[in-house]
Amino acid sequence: MKLITFAGPPSVGKTSVILRLLEVLRREDKKAGVIKFDCLTTFDRQVYEQADIPVQIGLSGKFCPDHFYISNIEEGVNWGKSQGFDYLITESAGLCNRCSPYIENILAVCVIDCLSGIQTPRKIGPMVKFADVIVVTKGDIISQAEREVFLYNVYQANPKAQVIFVNGITGQGAFMLKKYIAQFADIDGLSGARLRFTSPAAVCSYCTDEMRVGEKYQLGMTKKMEFR
Repeated sequence: MKLITFAGPPSVGKTSVILRLLEVLRREDKKAGVIKFDCLTTFDRQVYEQADIPVQIGLSGKFCPDHFYISNIEEGVNWGKSQGFDYLITESAGLCNRCSPYIENILAVCVIDCLSGIQTPRKIGPMVKFADVIVVTKGDIISQAEREVFLYNVYQANPKAQVIFVNGITGQGAFMLKKYIAQFADIDGLSGARLRFTSPAAVCSYCTDEMRVGEKYQLGMTKKMEFR
């Protein structure tokens, strides 16, 4: 089974890209499933079920999405293997632009859209920097000059990535994405696998439900600004 990790900021079109990719895989008689990781709520279950795609939903709630993902992905892989999938796709929240749930030797795909601003690729951080593939969406809405500037900034953030423009509505580019992911090897499990980047620090008083503002209430791992 091939495991593919999709990450990216909210509303960039991750689900649409995944659906178009799954259409290509289905035409080749490949069986695929999806695990959707999000924070508070998601409406993607209905979308995947309408497309007759097996899906599992995980909501992190008050926990860091990265920590939640890593704590559950091994069980997710076991579920995928038990279902006999050829491909298991995970989709993560990426709400803070810091989240990068990428694992060594597991295909990492970051989805970003052209409408978020030409400097966006440099603002997202490890989610872009450590991706194998960067899928760019909504490229048909902007001019060719804007696309080229956006693409330049993508390569500045991650010069080694394979960049693919995908139209989440028409599916254009999904076949190229499928050809690339097919090159990655199958996996048997994730026990002992390593992350590509550290997860966010998450041990402070606010992690344990503290709600009061003030330095005397801030315990554990905190980071303070220096104001001059």
